[in-house]
Amino acid sequence: MSETTATDLRPESYTIPGPPPGGSGSRRSGTPGPTPRSAGFRPDIEGLRAVAVLAVLAFHASLPGLAGGFVGVDVFLVISGYLITGLLVREAVTTGRVRLGEFFSRRARRLLPSAAVVLGAVALAGAWLTVPLRRADLEYDVLAAALSVANWRFVAQQTDYLAAGRDPSPLLHFWSLAVEEQFYLFWAPLLAVLVLLTARAARRGAAVRSVATAVAGAATVGSFALSLHWTHGSVSLAYLGTPSRVWQFGVGALLALLPWHRLPGPRALRVPAGWAGLGAIAWCILRYDATTPYPGYAALVPTLGAAAVILAGTPDRSGAGQAPGTGLGADRLLGLRAPRAVGRLSYNLYLWHWPVLVLAEARLGALGWPAKAALTVAAALPAAAVLRWIEQPLRRNRTVSELPRRGLSLGIAAVIIPVVLALVVGTGTLRLLGPAAPVDMLGLPPGSPDGTSLLARTATPPKGGPVVPDAVQARKDFPPDGECEVAPSATTSPACLFGETGSLDRIVLLGDSHAGQWFSPLLAIAAGRHWALEELVKQGCPLPELTVVNPQLGRTYRECDSWRANSLARLQQGPKPKLVVVSSLNRYTDDQDLLLQAWEKTLAPLRAMGVPIVYLQDTPIPGTDIPACVSGHTDDPAACAFARDGAQWPDPLAAAIAAGRVPGVRSVEVNSVLCPGAGRTCPAVLERILLYRDDAHLTNVAAVVLTPRLERLLTEAGLVPAVTPGGSAGGAAGGAAAGPDGWTQVLRDDFDGPGGSRPSATNWQYDLGTCYPGCPAAQWGTGEIETMTDSTANVRLDGRGALEIVPTLENGRWSSGRIESRRADLAPPPGGVMRIEASIALPDVTGPAAAGYWPAFWTLGSGLRDGYTGWPAIGELDVMENVNGRDSVFGTMHCGTLDGGPCQEPKGLGSGDRACQDCRTGFHSYAVEVDLTPGAEQVRWYLDGREYHRVTAAGMDAATWDRAVHHGLFLILNVAVGGNLPAALGGVPGPATEPGHPMRVDYVAVSTRGGGHS
Repeated sequence: MSETTATDLRPESYTIPGPPPGGSGSRRSGTPGPTPRSAGFRPDIEGLRAVAVLAVLAFHASLPGLAGGFVGVDVFLVISGYLITGLLVREAVTTGRVRLGEFFSRRARRLLPSAAVVLGAVALAGAWLTVPLRRADLEYDVLAAALSVANWRFVAQQTDYLAAGRDPSPLLHFWSLAVEEQFYLFWAPLLAVLVLLTARAARRGAAVRSVATAVAGAATVGSFALSLHWTHGSVSLAYLGTPSRVWQFGVGALLALLPWHRLPGPRALRVPAGWAGLGAIAWCILRYDATTPYPGYAALVPTLGAAAVILAGTPDRSGAGQAPGTGLGADRLLGLRAPRAVGRLSYNLYLWHWPVLVLAEARLGALGWPAKAALTVAAALPAAAVLRWIEQPLRRNRTVSELPRRGLSLGIAAVIIPVVLALVVGTGTLRLLGPAAPVDMLGLPPGSPDGTSLLARTATPPKGGPVVPDAVQARKDFPPDGECEVAPSATTSPACLFGETGSLDRIVLLGDSHAGQWFSPLLAIAAGRHWALEELVKQGCPLPELTVVNPQLGRTYRECDSWRANSLARLQQGPKPKLVVVSSLNRYTDDQDLLLQAWEKTLAPLRAMGVPIVYLQDTPIPGTDIPACVSGHTDDPAACAFARDGAQWPDPLAAAIAAGRVPGVRSVEVNSVLCPGAGRTCPAVLERILLYRDDAHLTNVAAVVLTPRLERLLTEAGLVPAVTPGGSAGGAAGGAAAGPDGWTQVLRDDFDGPGGSRPSATNWQYDLGTCYPGCPAAQWGTGEIETMTDSTANVRLDGRGALEIVPTLENGRWSSGRIESRRADLAPPPGGVMRIEASIALPDVTGPAAAGYWPAFWTLGSGLRDGYTGWPAIGELDVMENVNGRDSVFGTMHCGTLDGGPCQEPKGLGSGDRACQDCRTGFHSYAVEVDLTPGAEQVRWYLDGREYHRVTAAGMDAATWDRAVHHGLFLILNVAVGGNLPAALGGVPGPATEPGHPMRVDYVAVSTRGGGHS
């Protein structure tokens, strides 16, 4: 197999530790070469900091040939481990203790004020330079950076495949400052404890160094082993995680702890050692790039190179740092005035340069390396200003440095200020964006099965109004398939069956996340035929047999190869499916011949199974964060259109199928509607539907709206059987003879059977969970709090000819039952009447104990089973509803448009309360008649045979009436708990609400009369 490389998401920013302990000391200027050392000061280390920061800055500016500049962070971690450990150990040896308060006070006043200025500036600049959705993310980044947990926030984001495609954070570089602070929050107290344990040793200094060396050595070895493991399992965790970076601090700590000055051997070896170390760092800068597995073994080179430079300048017994008389050491070069000046500025320069680059690109668009280099140079101005007027005055201020608690207070203030700014700006941004509530799928307009329009022409004109989903919702609008889109580390998929799981017939969805985005439409198509849907989908894994590098793992994606082989073997060994739908991102490689060969290897075992295979062509790839863009262009989403040429790549498999070179495989596409016409751009929003949830995947809303189109394509290709408008392949049962009153019974269930058994599986199916298949609307779209189950604790026969639906409460969680008729083709004969009737005893509970009870008998249009969209236009007839144990019932018709319209939605055309004093203590009949007699079309509601409510066709336009009643229906029986309607009438489930009161159903019957029987 040929190997290709997927886009690398390796972090590209690094933080520079602060100035060495004790400040820079007094220096004389004018003479070149190393300056005489004051206590604790190493001018060569200050110059080494300049090498590291310039490397990182050159890397971020994308200077040609310096792609390995990211190794500068490794150099800084070694320097920091050396300087801080040396400071702590010298204090322990000299005074016999480690003053933690003074240690953290020094770090707080040296590092945190400068960082606070940058964080505050970014928080405020983000409000002006970034779009709202990105701004909200940025303020969370400010909080994480201020609290020194930025690395773990970015680990969570960058190891999450579903979060890929977002623009880099202006504060991504704060990850290493967080790593450093977390390490020293552990290391300094640990050294203090070790000092206490060795306080009574005869040779205290030797004892402290020996114990600390043993601990540092063990931590270094263990951390390096963990780094190797994570580098091959999760590159973001290895790169950004504190445990996998400890070993680099440890190398610096060992330099400070071991008696290198006593090592035997000629001092002249220091010169080549120093130059070799500097050369190793330079070699990494020039030779490493984004394809280098990192950190891993590759990080040894710059880490040990930095150690060699530091070691070469370490004074020997005589105090000399280089071979006498030579003056040729690397420390001489590093100790020159220019490198030391850059080294002094390095911390602030690094803090400022990355936000400048990222925010400039957020405002101006992508920049070339000359512009980035210019901006990086410009970042030296605020860096120098902060160094001169904030960092240095605070470090030298006697009032602040006199007492540790003052430095700590300064540090706390430096944390609080950016946190407050982030909360203020973030709160305003969240208010602007609006709530992140789930999308109400029932309110979506119906999709068009053909033509160039996304929506059906009968839908409400899409002009004006907000987009659906909004930008916040779009970010979370994933297919509701749970854990079935398996993560990069998985090698097999779980048993992911949906829909009619007991059916022997199923559709298989196979591929990567671009296949997974079709979960909801295929579930609807399968459910409409009483089939199951099996999902075999893996993130970032090409279905064609290609070997790629996974950006989350940072290495060859071996798990993908194993998963692909396992999935194909599972399909070959199991029962044959009715249809296999394959799809995959088609840009894992730009070698079209290689891609086609890889597809042929994967399709060969599928074709050998002898089942229909359909290739669903890949959708356009915007390549930019669409929800973020739309959040900044709510009045003009057309501004977020993207280039057609870059979005649609050539598809060699589709071309081969069209040419007849891949027998047994059909190809379908929806790109002609997602990117209509022949213009230069593709839309991000089409007919008010926001199409993309990130830079590459469709929103679940867009996929659901495309369901009718996809179903038509599969039906016309002969890949799935057609379904009648009533929702069934067989239509309504029409062979029964009419009774003496002219009524023909087409469905009846008297619920006979043993007590505790389930209702007839021939007549009824369960709704489970908290939403319809595909989860178009959470909490059933009405705010209910119960979970629907198929347990006989919730739905059962009572053994005396009645069905019981019982709400129950266990461990604070409500459960109940909701069943639907399997038949969805229940409809009046043309020009005739259909009567739907049930005998029901309502739950015998009232008052506060009934708060939130919501029993109902109702119908929905059959079209809703094909994706559960199009409500209320598709029609809903509430035969009976009751809430909160009231002594009344009511009937309602829902139709038309979601808000207002001829059916007064969402209220609907209701009867109002119909008094029924004993409906809780005895059975009463509830019925609806749908009368399509020409000239008198109407729907009538009955209680115990007496009409009490009527809706006529004359009360609305003909199109609304036709969409509401001229099709098949399915029946629903349920008892909900809580929800919008009980709450509107004063009933919210609470401690007083009593579980266990069933709605009892004696029978359900459907009959037709007149016209021609269906």
